[in-house]
Amino acid sequence: MQPRFSVIIPFLNEEQSIRELHDKLVRTLEPMGTFELIFIDDGSTDGSYAIVRELHARDQRIRAVKFRKNQGKSAALSEGFAAARGEIFIMIDADLQDEPSEIPALVGKLDEADLVTGWKQQRNDPWTKTFPSRVFNGFARLLFGLKLHDLNCGLKAMRAEVARSIDLYGDMHRLIPVLAHIRGFSVAELPVVHHERKYGASKYGWKRFFKGIFDLMTVAFLGKFQNSPLYLFGSIGGTTFLVGFLCAIYLVIVKLQGHSIGERPLLIFSVLLILTGLQLIMTGLLAELIVSRFRERQVAVHETLDHDDGHAASR
Repeated sequence: MQPRFSVIIPFLNEEQSIRELHDKLVRTLEPMGTFELIFIDDGSTDGSYAIVRELHARDQRIRAVKFRKNQGKSAALSEGFAAARGEIFIMIDADLQDEPSEIPALVGKLDEADLVTGWKQQRNDPWTKTFPSRVFNGFARLLFGLKLHDLNCGLKAMRAEVARSIDLYGDMHRLIPVLAHIRGFSVAELPVVHHERKYGASKYGWKRFFKGIFDLMTVAFLGKFQNSPLYLFGSIGGTTFLVGFLCAIYLVIVKLQGHSIGERPLLIFSVLLILTGLQLIMTGLLAELIVSRFRERQVAVHETLDHDDGHAASR
């Protein structure tokens, strides 16, 4: 039987947390309906996966995937999304910092949005995690106009179509609400309880912060120019060409006044700007040609009415 809820749980070396998390999830989800728990072992080197196998032996609602080596949270979530069979996907980390009892509230808010992300309003983490997170979220609000406080909260609920429409790689898991927003889905947030880490150590480091900023820039670029690269190359190339052309006009006027321009650096500079501008414009045109040739048909349709049976269908 197809479950209504699919809970995707990526983990790495969380052997002390998994049993307790399983018990809390079961207590929360059983009154809500049918569900499955999908544990994704991202290359753990402790006994985490052995515990998952033990739990699976007595709870057939558990499914699991084990990576041979650490692939990253995005890869783990992507594998979980591909394996999930439910109508509603729920993400939760295995470190017990997110509270499973918040899940019903997140699911309830799906009546208002396609994706609901938690907001760790009172966050129990050291400043080395909270400060970079605030900077990261600030950049995201500035770039995308998405007024969320906590993009990377590990606790999220979304409709299955949202998860299946986004491509996760690198560290893109931190941008799931942004990726959903770009795809045309509605996004909301809900304050949730956040606990101090009970076991183990955080996997966060400053390296991830800088990677996250680069990911933001990548998504911003792809979101704005992926289907119209000429807008980017054409605007830069056109501006460059115009500056070079104006410099050339000035040199022509100087030449007509009887002055020598052959040894002026501005001559070389203007020619360089004109050629660079033309090359950028041509690059944009070629990119536009490639995109128009291989672009997939991506039409965001919310509802259609079929005259044959009079029913509405969503796709």
